Amino acid sequence: MATSEPTAAGGDQDPNSANLRPSSTNYDAWMQGCTRKLGMKICGFLQKNNSLGEEGRLAGSLSERQKNLFSSVNSDRDARFRRTETDFSNMFARDLLPAKNGEEATMQFLLELVDILTNYVRKTFDRSTKVLDFHHPHQLLEGMEGFNLELSDQPESLEQILVDCRDTLKYGVRTGHPRFFNQLSTGLDIIGLAGEWLTSTANTNMFTYEIAPVFVLMEQLTLKKMREIIGWPSGEGDGIFSPGGAISNMYSVMIARYKYFPEVKTKGMSAAPRLVLFTSELSHYSIKKAGAALGFGSENVVLLSTDERGRVIPADLEAKILDVKQKGYHPLFVNATAGSTVYGAFDPINEIADICEKYNMWLHVDGAWGGGLLMSRKHRHKFSGVERANSVTWNPHKMMGVPLQCSAILVREKGILAGCNSMCAGYLFQPDKQYDVSYDTGDKAIQCGRHVDIFKFWLMWKAKGTIGFEQHIDKCLDLSQYLYDKIRNREGYEMVFEGVPQHTNVCFWYIPPSLRGMEHNSKEYREKLHKVIVIPSSNFSNVPEMLFHYSKYVLFPSHPAGGAQYQSNDDGVWYDHGGLPASGPEGQLLPHGHLQPCSPPVRH
Repeated sequence: MATSEPTAAGGDQDPNSANLRPSSTNYDAWMQGCTRKLGMKICGFLQKNNSLGEEGRLAGSLSERQKNLFSSVNSDRDARFRRTETDFSNMFARDLLPAKNGEEATMQFLLELVDILTNYVRKTFDRSTKVLDFHHPHQLLEGMEGFNLELSDQPESLEQILVDCRDTLKYGVRTGHPRFFNQLSTGLDIIGLAGEWLTSTANTNMFTYEIAPVFVLMEQLTLKKMREIIGWPSGEGDGIFSPGGAISNMYSVMIARYKYFPEVKTKGMSAAPRLVLFTSELSHYSIKKAGAALGFGSENVVLLSTDERGRVIPADLEAKILDVKQKGYHPLFVNATAGSTVYGAFDPINEIADICEKYNMWLHVDGAWGGGLLMSRKHRHKFSGVERANSVTWNPHKMMGVPLQCSAILVREKGILAGCNSMCAGYLFQPDKQYDVSYDTGDKAIQCGRHVDIFKFWLMWKAKGTIGFEQHIDKCLDLSQYLYDKIRNREGYEMVFEGVPQHTNVCFWYIPPSLRGMEHNSKEYREKLHKVIVIPSSNFSNVPEMLFHYSKYVLFPSHPAGGAQYQSNDDGVWYDHGGLPASGPEGQLLPHGHLQPCSPPVRH
């Protein structure tokens, strides 16, 4: 039986109750507002005919009446939303709203669920808790202490549903934990979490203004602000939130193709010559995936050479464009990466833009990882030339700490997004509605139904302000500098490249004593070092308080410079954990930001 004691005592307000208030209370609040407005009008009328003393007496009487009304409402709410001991073992989903007399059961169930969620949030920020209670797939599939993943024909009780909720969190990964160092998750922002809860409660769609009026306007205003930050003219351009950076990058390729060869939309790829895309050898794989999915073919995605810091070499781009043209193909699109996945490198946008203008090509900037730096006056110079791009991908769910998912594709040319994707479905996008149908954004998306990704981001922006995001980004970069300074001269460690990291990616190798005398460019050295690096990721039982990731070329404990966590990660401690090789102090310095120890590729 899932039971609990009341969380409010002595008539105190339950802080969770505001989101669970029934419609009757909304009516009461509306009545209070009407009463207040009517009272003010009466006072204004009497002011012309009575003394100021009499006016003050009436105003005081009105104020006292309002206090009594609010007190009555609060008392009623406290009684209604006080958690009580409830037996959920004989209750089922059919007993909840909209069932008749289901309000009390619904409130108690939701309050119990809120308790589960808030306890999880509290433990997420506790460094003494595990990042992951790891079990192998076969163990979870077989069932764990009453937690069964199999679906049944008969309904489960609400008690079992609550147990399932607890266990889902118990056996999952705490991505907001201070010791979570996996791919590009950014802690747990409480305002963003609140926004996501509200979004799920509203449960609406983003295809038309009539079904999501507030969210559509929030999206329009936020995208406009983002375009202004990029540096495009006010009022120009367009954009939309997509399911992630890979889809945003795919949008950019689709729009580029439509810009230069619009007939492809109706006639297919036969209406265009052989088109070629260009991107860094260190760019995200989504560009190659877009080439495959959109009919270009992965062989028509040309990879560009990079320098020792991981940045595209412009001369190599121009040489490969000329080579493509000589073969009779059409160079269409260049992707410049702003914050590469491994090195955190920023391609030279201005130099690439010069080449794109010379050969009349579309320039896209993939700022999925690095986009947050546009918020920082100190660091946005790394995006120099971004205003010359035709399109930009920017993922607030990465560097800015917005809960997943939140990715924007932004385009400089107004109307091209709709031109590329619209199909004018008459049952959704009627042109004769009683409002400005330009706010019906669904037809310019490749989806029909679209999740509300904007509210949590908008709410965080309201809570932090632009200056708050700037401080957040600056702090993250300061932490990467701190880590770099700690590691670069430490015995047994070697930086992958010289110089301060461009982003929060701090790339280094740990060199165990047995390998320090070997030739670093030899195959044997690289293979042995890679095996050393893999150990901590494969031994979850010995490292329960943290989570790493590795790949063939890079061990990637990817924690973007604190994300929402940087506030609690600046203590400068040496952290001792089993299984990870170290020298000097008994442990390895762990990141106060984004840590990226690399196993060695061949040096440039």
